[in-house]
Amino acid sequence: MCCSHYLYEFLFVSNRQPVTKNTFRQYRVLGKGGFGEVCACQVRATGKMYACKKLEKKRIKKRKGESMALNEKQILEKINSRFVVSLAYAYETKDALCLVLTLMNGGDLKFHVYHMGDAGFDEKRAVFYSAEICCGLEDLHRERIVYRDLKPENILLDDHGHIRISDLGLAVHVPEGQTIKGRVGTVGYMSPEVVKNERYTFSPDWWALGCLLYEMIEGQSPFQQRKKKIKREEVERLVREVEEEYSSKFSEDAKSLCRMLLAKEPSERLGCEQGGASEVKAHPLFRSINFKRLAAGMLQAPFIPDPQAIYCKDVLDIEQFSTVKGVELEPKDASFYSKVSTGSVSIPWQTRTERFLQTWTGGGQPSPPPKQGLLQRLFGRQECCGNCSDSDEEPTRL
Repeated sequence: MCCSHYLYEFLFVSNRQPVTKNTFRQYRVLGKGGFGEVCACQVRATGKMYACKKLEKKRIKKRKGESMALNEKQILEKINSRFVVSLAYAYETKDALCLVLTLMNGGDLKFHVYHMGDAGFDEKRAVFYSAEICCGLEDLHRERIVYRDLKPENILLDDHGHIRISDLGLAVHVPEGQTIKGRVGTVGYMSPEVVKNERYTFSPDWWALGCLLYEMIEGQSPFQQRKKKIKREEVERLVREVEEEYSSKFSEDAKSLCRMLLAKEPSERLGCEQGGASEVKAHPLFRSINFKRLAAGMLQAPFIPDPQAIYCKDVLDIEQFSTVKGVELEPKDASFYSKVSTGSVSIPWQTRTERFLQTWTGGGQPSPPPKQGLLQRLFGRQECCGNCSDSDEEPTRL
């Protein structure tokens, strides 16, 4: 982002303007989360594009999801990582709580693995994404947060082909010196200790990284076959008891790392000793990765998304939410809503802008924002009334 964008958004936030739905222009549906749609949005004052994750109030209440929603918001507030989506704003409308997040235009890994030619990636590309995911997990674990839902659809690509971990609804803080328990996650990616409802710290994330690396290379999950229905109980039996098989697509180093990450016992799994992410980074498969340069954003991604392409399913393929019935919002719910809808979130670029302002000696007013680019022009073709789900014309997912 150029300095003028930083400056305009910093000035907007610094003015302490209340953040409401009128702060943004709402655009097309991008997909769906656990409690509602995800739409593209734009800050009116700055032109900056984001993704708006809507958490429908009635749906949250019906599913007793208040703690999950608040937990995700608080974790997003806390994390500062170029490999995890950032939370910029949080506000509420009459019907929803809205989290305004980093907009990722390159699609998710699931789409790239299965809908861009032959299933799977070449090893170089799989290794690059695995290295960035490893850095993201390291940043989460540093804050003692276990992610628990690592899977291809939760890994998003930005305009430059770099990844970010998204959807932290199942993430949870692990108190120092303690373990936690919870049989949560996605079937086929949950580790043996999660399946068996045993206690753990960060081990499930390293197991899931092994599943994801395997899937990126092989073009299918190690414990499930794509488009083949297998009962949950059978998948969990495979996870607990059966060793994964490797085809000729795997080099010896790739096979070695997958096996070390997919060790059934957490005590034998790479990343689960004192070294954590450092153990994983030191594996020979990553010998070509300079992790310091990667963490600084100085390595070029092996695949750069085409800015004119749309890397996702058509919006008509996105399952629509049904109307929530039998749930009424009450005045006592306002306390919970106020904890989530806290307005603008202090994020790293604001600090950088403060330093920029200290050295900015041009005087007068900053230059106006740059002209609209392709993304703004694309979204500008159809602006809805502020509630995408009420729009007469079905939007197209970006």
